[in-house]
Amino acid sequence: MDWQRYAEQMAALARDLVARDSVQATLDEIAASAVKLVEGCDAAGILTVSRGKAVTLAVCGDMVEESDRLQGELGEGPCFDAARRVDGERLFRIADMTVPQPSWPRYSRAARDLGIGSMTGVLLYTHEQDFGALNLSSRRPGAFGRDIETAGWLLASHAAVALATARTVDQLEHALETRHAIGEAMGILMERHRLSEDEAFGVLRRLSQEHNVKLRDVVRRVRADPSGQS
Repeated sequence: MDWQRYAEQMAALARDLVARDSVQATLDEIAASAVKLVEGCDAAGILTVSRGKAVTLAVCGDMVEESDRLQGELGEGPCFDAARRVDGERLFRIADMTVPQPSWPRYSRAARDLGIGSMTGVLLYTHEQDFGALNLSSRRPGAFGRDIETAGWLLASHAAVALATARTVDQLEHALETRHAIGEAMGILMERHRLSEDEAFGVLRRLSQEHNVKLRDVVRRVRADPSGQS
């Protein structure tokens, strides 16, 4: 493997990922970049496990969604295990899917029927967060050698940092939008009922609690009807 070229591609990827304008766009670009940058990779996706269920976050190429569905349905598979950190492992590699896989016997049989010849699952994580597993699939048995372990880690590390940044930015933007919306709703109540800021916020909070409605929904209703007629 040409590591100098791969390092240059990783640097370019890091800059490209930071330029994405949403968490989903970052996830999609990670999957697409895996197919472009990892030799032999025909399809890639990002899988997470939520409340014991497999959830596909991003896909590039065929096979991925069905592969993820099978891993969740069967409760086994390299990416399913990576996402759950089974035995503390952060990378799984199946060099040849035509050979029986004792760790994932049912999944490996089903994967062969999907046309998957080899695959790798790499955990996407930072010190603070786990984001799921990046799965790389090839139609050809033996497509992923030992080099994939280093290449996969490099790709996953760059991707996880970019994803953490994107999620932080997304959360900050959402918080700013929410704060702006609350301020606007408070202003409407203050003008309509001659209330102070604290009194207006108290009204919003009381309505939320008394009607068991989320604060953002109360805010949305006040902003949608500033005249107070509804």
